[in-house]
Amino acid sequence: MEQQTSVRTNLQLGIYKVIDPVVKVFIKLGLTPNVVTSIGFVLNVGVAIIFIIGAEEGNRGDLTYVGWAGGLILFAGLFDMLDGQVARLGNMKSTFGALYDSVLDRYSELIMFLGICYYLVGHHYFLSSIFAFIALIGSMMVSYVRARAEGLGIECKGGLMQRPERVVTIGFCAMLCGLTSLYIGGDYKLYVPGIKFHVFETMTIFTFPIAVVAILTNITAFKRLIDAKKSLIAQQ
Repeated sequence: MEQQTSVRTNLQLGIYKVIDPVVKVFIKLGLTPNVVTSIGFVLNVGVAIIFIIGAEEGNRGDLTYVGWAGGLILFAGLFDMLDGQVARLGNMKSTFGALYDSVLDRYSELIMFLGICYYLVGHHYFLSSIFAFIALIGSMMVSYVRARAEGLGIECKGGLMQRPERVVTIGFCAMLCGLTSLYIGGDYKLYVPGIKFHVFETMTIFTFPIAVVAILTNITAFKRLIDAKKSLIAQQ
């Protein structure tokens, strides 16, 4: 766990070095952390809109909408880090700002999954839509367990699938799915002799990681619950 935390921290520090020049520009422009957080939220609304349009106007084999949505997910995810850095470097930290950031992060994730579920149901990926909904549940419970534990005075962080990991996994795989469809086709299917159904299709590049997120988020939530229980027992 300590090694995982160390790797994650070093990665964050590396990203901060890259985005700090942008942060300084934001500060000079007079953008507050709450404004940056709001921009990230609006971008995630855009993600949902792309998925919804893809469901309504695209066809099952046209995965370009998935690719564009994935790129926007990653771009919007940057604002999760930018707002915190604007608060730190601009000396604009506030209790309400932290609350506002947390609330809009939850709304952003819910809206993103709304778009994903709408797209999957619209193109009849029913099993994948169920996994997407389970991933939504897990994502919310990871955050809720931490918030509830911290309300009891217990630090409850860590886990394999925190918000940054979820954003990168879903965003990157969605973008990769869209790009791959340009080369092998959005309706490509791989069959193995002796098996009646296909074992892989282009959309799997997006849907399989969603299933992984669905499993790992709920594991993370339960692990945090167990860790919180241990901490509570230790305090008695």
